[in-house]
Amino acid sequence: MKTPTLPRPLAFAFFASIGALLPAAQAAEFAANWLGHDRNRPQPPVVDPGYPSTPERAGKAPSDAVVLFDGADLSRWAAMDGQPSKWIVRDAAMECVPGSGYIRTLQSFGECQLHLEFATPATVKGNSQGRGNSGVFFGMGRYEIQVLDSYQNKTYADGSCGSVYNQYPPLVNASRKPGEWQTYDILWTPPKFGAEGKLLSPARVTVFHNGVVVQNNVTLIGETSWLQRPPYRQHPEKLPLALQDHGNPVRYRNVWVRELDGGKPEFYLPDATLESYTGQYENCEVSRKESNLILKFSGVETVLFAESPTHFFSKDVDIQAEFDPADKTVQVSVGEDGGKKQKRK
Repeated sequence: MKTPTLPRPLAFAFFASIGALLPAAQAAEFAANWLGHDRNRPQPPVVDPGYPSTPERAGKAPSDAVVLFDGADLSRWAAMDGQPSKWIVRDAAMECVPGSGYIRTLQSFGECQLHLEFATPATVKGNSQGRGNSGVFFGMGRYEIQVLDSYQNKTYADGSCGSVYNQYPPLVNASRKPGEWQTYDILWTPPKFGAEGKLLSPARVTVFHNGVVVQNNVTLIGETSWLQRPPYRQHPEKLPLALQDHGNPVRYRNVWVRELDGGKPEFYLPDATLESYTGQYENCEVSRKESNLILKFSGVETVLFAESPTHFFSKDVDIQAEFDPADKTVQVSVGEDGGKKQKRK
């Protein structure tokens, strides 16, 4: 069908508004000025969409997803300090052990689609915030989507299930009965920061609770907290996801995430691992800044990101560093130049 041509000012506003709503990678492609119906435009990749969980079988993640928990083990999770988690796996679900602390992913994520299923305890104990309480956190514990048994359980609105904690109540209460499995499908856009920590764009989130929209692309006003509303503080775009220990044995299953911003996988390594790599080497120096390493090579400082526990890369230039913890060496490569192993002094 032929579409009427919009007047130029209206067309510009229309397409600009579409570009603002698209994920970053798609918006960049949209701005590349493809012709309408361009036969040379790349086709979208084919993905097996998987299927949702039912009482008879566990769900299957899409083929391009990172599976964070499939019912077998906690190998993709750790305690917040990077040590093994004390949560348990029971009946193909990961279960919070009260008092064990939060659990986080080893891998870091930025703009993404997160799917998980959760069940609050079937035996009801407590009320308000003391009943089936947990939380899904983005940004290494900074931004929380509340998990709570909100079935016939009154509490403050911005702390009920599906809320952006202490900011936005859910549009509706879509909670199932205690003990029944429920789903979250979340679209997350992290905040972006510029030079000297200036906030360029705030975080945004859309949440489906049991298939019902409860947060519609809301803009977070800052970090989430219990008794205050802290402002944004600069942090990397990609950080681990986390699940909260709030003293209730909440269970999770079929947890997967699809990255929407592309790029290499990034991992958030324990402080002790990062510290073990710092020092003066034969031809370079390695220091640490929070969750990243800083490589000083040929007089130039470069921020390194962890692609694995031993392999790091730069996002500004093709510099890669491979550490060998056994012999305390690093091999720095630039482009096709593989470099050589350097011993730490």
